Amino acid sequence: MLLILLGAIWGALTGFMAQEMVPSGETFKIHNVVEAGPWAGPQLAQDWSVRVNRFWIDYTPEGTIDQFYSDLSVLDTQGQEIDRQTIHVNQPLRHQGVTLYQADWATPAVRVRVNNSPLLQLPMAPLNTGGQGRLWGTWVPTKPDLSDGISLAAKDLQGMLLVYDTSGKLAATVRSGMSTQVNGVTLAIAEVIGSTGLQIKADPGIPITYTGFGLLMLGVMMSYVSHSQIWALQQHDRLYLGGRSNRAQITFEREFIELLDQLDPQPDQQPLEALAS
Repeated sequence: MLLILLGAIWGALTGFMAQEMVPSGETFKIHNVVEAGPWAGPQLAQDWSVRVNRFWIDYTPEGTIDQFYSDLSVLDTQGQEIDRQTIHVNQPLRHQGVTLYQADWATPAVRVRVNNSPLLQLPMAPLNTGGQGRLWGTWVPTKPDLSDGISLAAKDLQGMLLVYDTSGKLAATVRSGMSTQVNGVTLAIAEVIGSTGLQIKADPGIPITYTGFGLLMLGVMMSYVSHSQIWALQQHDRLYLGGRSNRAQITFEREFIELLDQLDPQPDQQPLEALAS
């Protein structure tokens, strides 16, 4: 119990927790720290960074989310890859005492082309749906002076976008790689960019806590093991026997009596005195 308490205290003093929302293809270092202990500086001073190679979501046949995946690479100060793993829920990446968990996702941007324009990457913001699910939206200008435009909305990363005209009416639905005519322009959707939400934690007290927990479990198991003790004391012509057992009292008394029978004194000797507990 003392080791478990010591591990919890050490983890609170030297550990930290951070959260990062990173689009696919971006590289990041840990900055968005939510909470950290007063001695967490060495843990936060990392000499490595993480690149999100790709983020994707697997969906069930019914269209609901089945699992999130992030392909992550750990890079050294020279930008060289030193570790690479694909993480998902309950399968984190661990590196130098820091653990990266798959925790959330978002749709931060969409890449579109209006008529023959260059490829535009437009940020998408979460919309208030009143608790009716998640939805992201953006506005696409259709005139050079930004006096007119259309709205796009996406609810997931399956590539389906809802297109609304200037009056707010649904004008079309379009998928990634497809185009549609709206407001007198041709709108082509190149890609809906996904962003992975990572929860990053470091807790140097975990080994101490696990050690204490293991010893506690060992002690609990040992308490179920039966053990007995017998003492003998001879004073002059008398022999005193005593014993105790932590479990199986009836069995121990029976064995103790059998032992006394084996030590049955001769007629010219004093009787034995015994005590069993």
